[in-house]
Amino acid sequence: MRFVSTRGQSGSVEFCEAVSQGLAPDGGLYLPETFPDLSERVGLWSDLSYPQLCLEFFRLFATDLEPEVLKRVIDESYAGFGHPETAPLVELSDHCKVLELFHGPTLAFKDFALQLLGNLYEIQIARTGRNLTILGATSGDTGAAAISGLLGKRGVTVFILYPDGKVSPLQERQMTCTEAENVFPIAIKGTFDDAQHTVKELFSDLRFREEVGLSAVNSINLARILAQTVYYLYAWLRLGEGARESTTFVVPTGNFGNVFAGWLLTKMGIRISGFRVATNQNDVLHRLFDTGEYSLGSVVPSLAPSMDIQVASNFERLLYFILGGNPQKVREVMDHFRREGRYCFENFVAKGFSSSSASDSEIPGIISMVSREFGYLVDPHTACGFKDLPTDAKSLVLATAHPAKFPDVYEDAGLGKPTSPVLESLLGKDPVKYESGHDVSSIRSFIESHCRPSG
Repeated sequence: MRFVSTRGQSGSVEFCEAVSQGLAPDGGLYLPETFPDLSERVGLWSDLSYPQLCLEFFRLFATDLEPEVLKRVIDESYAGFGHPETAPLVELSDHCKVLELFHGPTLAFKDFALQLLGNLYEIQIARTGRNLTILGATSGDTGAAAISGLLGKRGVTVFILYPDGKVSPLQERQMTCTEAENVFPIAIKGTFDDAQHTVKELFSDLRFREEVGLSAVNSINLARILAQTVYYLYAWLRLGEGARESTTFVVPTGNFGNVFAGWLLTKMGIRISGFRVATNQNDVLHRLFDTGEYSLGSVVPSLAPSMDIQVASNFERLLYFILGGNPQKVREVMDHFRREGRYCFENFVAKGFSSSSASDSEIPGIISMVSREFGYLVDPHTACGFKDLPTDAKSLVLATAHPAKFPDVYEDAGLGKPTSPVLESLLGKDPVKYESGHDVSSIRSFIESHCRPSG
């Protein structure tokens, strides 16, 4: 299996090379050159455990990894999850189910991809003998999950940029209380979009990329998308034949990677009713699906900080398919958006998608409603998925984070304070962080002075 860039000006690569590069040299995002048809295979996969299903799925894409190596990587990646089903499906009513994606080491859905990615990087270093510098931007959960997946990995140095004062206190502690020598959390003056822009600019500097062995942990990395596709398939199989084709996946998302991962299954012969993109008040994606205009706005801090995003990087992957797989058109749209901060699509149609947006004034009420009606506690991001949830159609809501990561929201709503031993253990530790502006030159200099030479 080979992988191609959405912008069409870089050559195709195998799986391990796509993972280590993160972003293609031409600035595009990697996608599979072809897609396997899963429709004939799923009957054989319906009773597999989560790691077993993940192995069968990745065998189709990571064809340059030996099967025994791939199995070991996957088994190690999910051994630390705190539920025997890894991603349990919880029924709230006849019409509503929840897929719990918060049983990993950092209590967020991003553990599914980043535990795997950390182990893949370790394999890459052993194969090439070259150190890696891992760079990422986070609005909250990605940073903690990336750091957890890369803690103590030999030959890896990790730099995570996050907006100072704009992640939850517990999210920040997860990044800054690791006591790891290979981890550098950098609190920037600015927004997540500023951090993400800086990361992309550094990846566009090919000389710098080569010198420091730069790779990505954000969802621009193809391995993250494919790893997340697995839990959609796992949930779809457990819905049963009667509900599989009539259930809509409701996905809280800001950067579009999570929902795109599920949509990829439709390219592999899996029939799914639809996907609802659930955003917070930073509603660039809701506006896109509602009006056909993709436009920058100002990031507004919210109760669901991991979705405080205005530039949805993974939209470029969907755009590639909307534009008929034409990389020249993708380049034209992305160049226009970079120059103007907006792009208006004529007759914009994204088949199978709908969207919604929940404001900060609505989220506490939604949390209380879900608790009252179902006896179930959702975090502020997952709450966005319950906005206007239909009662006459089947929905599966992705629960993307553990409620204990956002305790103040529940105390304010009179629902008590959710706790987790994982988070409680952080409270006695001293945080270590580095402060910086978000200009590219400052971050480049910091990385050059703290990373290990790639050779």
